[in-house]
Amino acid sequence: MATKNGGTLYVLQARPPAIIALLPDGSHEVVIANLTRTPDGIKVDAENRVVYWTNMGTGIHLVDSDPASGAVPPNDGTIESAKLDGREHRVLVPSGLAGTPKELALDKEGGHLYWCDREGMRVMRARLDGTEVTELVRTGSFPEHTGDATRHCVGIALDKANGHVYWTQKGSPDAGEGRIFRAGIELPPGATPDQRPDVECLLADLPEPIDLDIDHRDGVLYWTDRGDDTHDGNTLNRAKITASGLVDHQVLARALEEGIGVSLDARGRRAFVTDLGGNVRELNIDTKQESRFTTVAHLGVLTGIDYADI
Repeated sequence: MATKNGGTLYVLQARPPAIIALLPDGSHEVVIANLTRTPDGIKVDAENRVVYWTNMGTGIHLVDSDPASGAVPPNDGTIESAKLDGREHRVLVPSGLAGTPKELALDKEGGHLYWCDREGMRVMRARLDGTEVTELVRTGSFPEHTGDATRHCVGIALDKANGHVYWTQKGSPDAGEGRIFRAGIELPPGATPDQRPDVECLLADLPEPIDLDIDHRDGVLYWTDRGDDTHDGNTLNRAKITASGLVDHQVLARALEEGIGVSLDARGRRAFVTDLGGNVRELNIDTKQESRFTTVAHLGVLTGIDYADI
């Protein structure tokens, strides 16, 4: 299943839970079925034909992917992997260690997986085999602060060239409390995950930012927002990365149905986006103005997406 540019899209379907490979023309196949609970973030190692994904655990509403009202989830999510043909399915980070893992970032060269633990209010990483689970950032104490959605960490992206990790804290639904942060990939000497002098809030008062990806060629951060349509929610956004922060914030396209995942085909200059409405959308990222998405597939409820050169 290769596009004319040599790539394949892998998406996580939450109902029924599965990993689906598809072409931008809409043809698709289930590569791994019967996933447990609610999968959310996905990354593919194309060279080794391995897929990694997060499972948010129990206590999560399937449709909106938020915890049941007023409930504190048991932090029993997992990080899992398998070959792209479904063989060698493994739980890498077991229940009790990963929290409520959301979006995922892969540093194959460095040998790490990075993720955001939403209700655990943490940015985390582990080795590719699931060992050395480490907190990098902690925005609150579990379960004391779990009800405060402004502390919930969701999307994540790595800028290794500049030594930064980026993440979103989405806030309550449609509340305009969303923020985008960055910090050094490594803890500064003497710092702790909850006391880091290098944490920067780059953008604030966003509707509800979710997933992140970076166009490293042009130094641009892209993100989805699933907030209120009347306040720039349900959109794909971007901003230029600078040493002092993010500048030139632009809404690129609208009309997502609860926007979730974003993944860039940097070589082909395309962004692919998923939403809970089951749509896979495509957009040319070299556009200079707000544009319309092209819908390339409609499936079940979708969460994470990753573009791979396979």
